[in-house]
Amino acid sequence: MFRDFIIRFSIKEKKCNVCGKESQLISNILGVCVDCIRNRPNEAMKYIIEAHKKSRAMFALPIEPPKGPGIRCGLCGRNCIIPEKEVGYCGVRMNVGGKLEQISGGIEWGILDWYYDPLPTNCVAEWFCPASTGRGYPKYAVTPGAEHGYYNLAIFYGSCSLDCLFCQNWQYRRYPSMARYRRVHVNELVRAADERVTCVCYFGGDPSSQILHAILTSRRVIERAKKERRVMRICWETNGQINPNIFKEVVKLSLESGGIVKIDLKAWTPSVYKALTDGDVELVLRNIEYAAKFMKTRPEVPILTVSTLLVPGYIDEYEIDKITKFLANLDPEIPYTLLAFHPDYLMNDLPPTSTKHMMTAYKIAKENGLVNIGIGNEWLLGNYY
Repeated sequence: MFRDFIIRFSIKEKKCNVCGKESQLISNILGVCVDCIRNRPNEAMKYIIEAHKKSRAMFALPIEPPKGPGIRCGLCGRNCIIPEKEVGYCGVRMNVGGKLEQISGGIEWGILDWYYDPLPTNCVAEWFCPASTGRGYPKYAVTPGAEHGYYNLAIFYGSCSLDCLFCQNWQYRRYPSMARYRRVHVNELVRAADERVTCVCYFGGDPSSQILHAILTSRRVIERAKKERRVMRICWETNGQINPNIFKEVVKLSLESGGIVKIDLKAWTPSVYKALTDGDVELVLRNIEYAAKFMKTRPEVPILTVSTLLVPGYIDEYEIDKITKFLANLDPEIPYTLLAFHPDYLMNDLPPTSTKHMMTAYKIAKENGLVNIGIGNEWLLGNYY
C-alpha cells in the first residue's frame, strides 16, 4: 500500500497537446491522449512522428524505413528499400555492393547474446508450455511435469523491426554499433544446444529482422537433436512483423518440434499501434490469423499464444475489447496473456498497470469468449490509478 501511495504521488499530470485534457496517464514523449490518437489521428500524428524521431536518433538508427533507390529487403513488415552502403530500419541489414547482408556478415552470423535459462522459466507461455507443465509428454517434453534440471537456450537478438516507446529490453538498440563484439555464428548456438537443452527461444529486440539466421539455427539444432533422439522445441517471442511467406516456416518449425509461436499484439487501432511502436498492425493480424489455423493440428500443445501489454492510458478497454473479439473469432482456445506494464525507456513517466485495469481487461477477454486467459507480471499490479 505504501508503494502504491508513493507511485501515485510521484506521477504528475500531463496535458494533451490536441484536446488539452490533463491526466497522469498521458506520457510526455507522445504528448497526446489515446482518445485523440484514436479519434483525431491527423492532428496527433505530428507529435507521434516527433516522439519516434527522438527515440531513433538516440541510437543513430534510421528515423524511418528507407525507401530507396536501392534493394528491397522484405524480411519484415517495414518494406525497406535500402540504398547502397546504408542500413534498413532495424540497423542490421545493409546494402553492400548491390547485395543485402547482415552488418555482422552472412546469414550464418547473428548480432545477439545467448544464455542458458533454467527450466521452468518465466516466459509468456509458462502457464501451459511443455517445459513447465509436461504437456505433450513424451513426444514434446522429457518429463510428465516441469522439466527441472533442463534449460532453455535463450537467444536475444540485438535488433528489432519496431520502435516501441515503452520497450522493456531497450538495451538491444546498442547492439548494431557493437556488432563486432556481438557476432555469433550458427555453429556456436548448435553446440550450445546440448543434452541439457530442451527448447530454444528467440526474442530480443525481435527475431524478425534476423529471421534467416534464426531459421538456419533452428534447422541445424533440430537436426542435431533428431540424431541424438532428444526433445528440442523451437519457440519465438515476436512482434509478428515477419514476411508472411517466411512466417510459414516459423510456424512449421514450432509445430513439428512442439514449440510455441508467441506474438505480442500491442494494440488494435492502427493509429494507436503506430503511436506506441511506429509500425503497422495489419501484418501482425494477418500472421496471427495464419498461425491460428493450426490450433487444432496439435491440440496437446497450443501452437499460438498472444499477449498484450496493458500500457496505462493507451491500451484501454476499447483496445482490449477489439483484440479479444478478434482472437475469439479465430479460435476461443488461443491462450491470451495480459501483461502488467512497468515504466521503462521513454514512457517511464507512466505508473505500472493498476489492478483495476488488469481485472477489467481480464473480464472483457472472458466475456468476449476467450477461455484460456493468463495474467503476467502480477507482482507489478497495485492501486495506482
